[in-house]
Amino acid sequence: MSSRKVRCDWASTDEALTLYHDEEWGVPAHEDARHFEFLVLEAAQAGLSWLTVLRKRDGYQRAYKGFDPVRVAKFGTRDLQRLLRDPGVVRNRAKIESSINNARRFLEVQREFGSFDAYLWKWTQGKPLVNAWRSISEIPPRSELSDEVSKDLKARGFSFVGSTIIYSHLQAVGVINDHLVSCFRWSQVASRRARAARPAR
Repeated sequence: MSSRKVRCDWASTDEALTLYHDEEWGVPAHEDARHFEFLVLEAAQAGLSWLTVLRKRDGYQRAYKGFDPVRVAKFGTRDLQRLLRDPGVVRNRAKIESSINNARRFLEVQREFGSFDAYLWKWTQGKPLVNAWRSISEIPPRSELSDEVSKDLKARGFSFVGSTIIYSHLQAVGVINDHLVSCFRWSQVASRRARAARPAR
């Protein structure tokens, strides 16, 4: 039955991508651990495929202590060396150092806004942006919103938060619904906007 479902083109090439697409992608998320997870994973993806990173997700979950920014913010030289030897993550020094830095900046945002979730959703007044693309070629790599969020995060000291990376993050956590209108998930996710969105605190 599921094989007859119409999905976004990219989601049908691998079982892991299909599961991620069907259960997570574009669904409004409001847990800070979730936001931190995607800040780490989307940055790790830079120059790689999402599938490569998705297959290492369990490794990241373990290596990054359940994506707890408080614990990651305390990582020091020994942790850096541990991660550089860990085949369960992308062993790129710049990306690993960035993830530790971003954990510290993440905590600063939490202190200022109460949560990173409140910070991120304030850009859309707590409501997902639902696009109506008919072809994957129509989906942009960045937007005015991702430009603004990227610029603000950089000003706050975050790294590996270029507009393209942030656009992917906004898609992943449901701030933007970029499922194609032909995809069975487009209407399902869109129907959740009223009950899933929370006003910025």
